[in-house]
Amino acid sequence: MKALTWQGNEDVRVEDVPDPRIEHPTDAVIRVTSTGLCGSDLHLYAVLGPYLDAGDVLGHEPMGIVEEVGSEVTNIAPGDRVVIPFNISCGHCWMCDQQLFAQCETTQNRDTGTGASLFGYTKLYGQVPGAQAEFLRVPQAHFGPIKVPEGPVDDRFLFLSDVLPTAWQAVEYAAIPDGGSVAIFGLGPIGQMSARIAAHRGHRVIGLDLESDRLEMAKKLGIEVVDVSGETGDTTATAERIREMTDGRGTDSAIDAVGMEAHGAPMVELAQKAAGLLPDAIAKPMIEHAAVDRLSALYGCFDVVRRGGTVSISGVYGGALDPIPMMQIFDKGLQIRMGQAHVKRWIDEIMPLVTDDSDPLGTEQFATHRLPLAEAPDAYERFQNKQDGVFKVVFEP
Repeated sequence: MKALTWQGNEDVRVEDVPDPRIEHPTDAVIRVTSTGLCGSDLHLYAVLGPYLDAGDVLGHEPMGIVEEVGSEVTNIAPGDRVVIPFNISCGHCWMCDQQLFAQCETTQNRDTGTGASLFGYTKLYGQVPGAQAEFLRVPQAHFGPIKVPEGPVDDRFLFLSDVLPTAWQAVEYAAIPDGGSVAIFGLGPIGQMSARIAAHRGHRVIGLDLESDRLEMAKKLGIEVVDVSGETGDTTATAERIREMTDGRGTDSAIDAVGMEAHGAPMVELAQKAAGLLPDAIAKPMIEHAAVDRLSALYGCFDVVRRGGTVSISGVYGGALDPIPMMQIFDKGLQIRMGQAHVKRWIDEIMPLVTDDSDPLGTEQFATHRLPLAEAPDAYERFQNKQDGVFKVVFEP
């Protein structure tokens, strides 16, 4: 089959790889009909190379048609249309019983000290072949796959794999009071969807970004926007603007939808890129024990949120020595929640919105580019460089 493979930093290629097959009784194999390109994939493209091997298949946002199931898989059958959550969870361990599916003890990666395995996401998370491919082996298929109705448009359901539950959890973790306000740093796919969800729930939403097209996208949906393109990492001016908009207090909640590759901190950006170019034996301990993320968006959240407010972090971080302003956090009495989305936990709440004929979250128009898998390498480069209006890419293998 054809699949998008990692070959080195900023080097991905579509190649022939072996077809997946049933390896365990709880496996299934699906024919991928749509698969997304996620901002998290860019971390693999440019930063986390030391945890990848040449030939690893990337991607973790798939849906498709079931081709084959293992002997212990009874909830789906060949021909079913399914969405596959990006995290692989068993549904019956202690963590899954607590609905902490991203920490599943059956697929947890104890050797690397990380949570549940993820599709297409490095040795840190199980090195499971990813979904930017024509076919995909789905472990723990007795629990993970989400059956969806037949229909002509994949996009209505595709984002149940990652974007929708990640954004939903970001808003849940933000603990916005009824009729309250939230500042969302980063209006990429997760930030935009978080803004839509929060607005749908009746909250006041202020979106912050430095890209004019992303600001305009949010503005068209009635979101208040703040352009932070003039910042150089210091969020003081932005915090003052937000306080002026919120009776001098700041927003009730803030969501960091950016993560480790935030704008600002040029020296940290250089260090991240340099680590990715070092031999793996040197780069891994540097990333694990001496890494520092670009924290402009996170600092901004701490600045703009009111005293006693909540900060929700959905952007991915990997640093071990990040300088966190503990005095500010303690003095303001902030609450912080974060983590990988527990996808299956939120599906029952989200499904009525994606099956609603009015499509209140705008899933059908969310993707800006639908491309054949053969164009994936070019799409990665354009997405990384924010070229040609690339916002959300969906590949059709």
